[in-house]
Amino acid sequence: MPRTALWTSIHAALSREIADKHYGPGDKLPTEAQLAERFGVNRHTIRRALAELQSSGLVFARRGAGVFVAQNPTDYPIGRRIRFHQNLLAAGRTPRRSVQHCETRAADAKEAEALQIEPESIVHIVEGLSLADEAPIARYRSVFPKARLPGFLAHLREDVSITEALRKEGVFDYTRASTRIDAKIASATIALHLQIREGAPVLRTIGINVDPNGVPIEYGRTWFAADRVTLTLSADELG
Repeated sequence: MPRTALWTSIHAALSREIADKHYGPGDKLPTEAQLAERFGVNRHTIRRALAELQSSGLVFARRGAGVFVAQNPTDYPIGRRIRFHQNLLAAGRTPRRSVQHCETRAADAKEAEALQIEPESIVHIVEGLSLADEAPIARYRSVFPKARLPGFLAHLREDVSITEALRKEGVFDYTRASTRIDAKIASATIALHLQIREGAPVLRTIGINVDPNGVPIEYGRTWFAADRVTLTLSADELG
C-alpha cells in the first residue's frame, strides 16, 4: 500500500485547524521553522504543504512577513461614488493605499481619448497598491491630466489621499462616469504585487471619473485579487 506523502498529511492538518477556527482570517501561521519542528520534517516539506494551502486559497504569503489565513472576500461597491477608504471602512476593514510609482509624461492614445484631451498631452501617472488589513487586494494605475491638475503629484507626495490631492487642485467632488469589468489572469508583475500565483484569476476594472461639470479628471485601471474582493452593484446602479 503506497504511503501518504508527508506534505499531504501536513496540508490536511493545517486545513482542518483553519476550518476549526484555530487560526482566524488574517492570522499569521507559525513560521516554517516552527512548523518543521512541530511535524518533525524538513522545511522543504513544509513549503510544499503551504504552497498547496495557498493554491487552494486558504492562505496567502506576504513577502518578508510570513503566511496568513485568507480573509473572507471584502465587498467592494462599484457605483457613481467610489471611495476606497470609505468602502473598506464600511466593510469593517482597515484601508491603506501605497503609492509605488509616479511619473509625468505624454499621454498615449487610449489615455488621451478617455480624458478627452489632445493626443500626447502631458499626464500624471500614479501606480500603487490598495490594502485591507495590510493585505494587498488590488493594484491600481491612474492617469490624470496635468493641465487641469498641475500640482497633483506634489500634493500626493505629501502623503495625502487621491481625493485630498484632487481637492487641493480645486476638484471638490467627482463621480464615476463609466466602469468596465472583465476577468483576467495575473501576469507575473501583477502576481508579484498582489502576492498571488502567476495565472491566478483577477478582476480588472477600467473607469473614468469626472468632475461636477462632466469633465474627465481620472482614467484608471485596477486589478483586484479575485479571491479577496467581491465587486458589488446596487439596485440603483443596475437600474
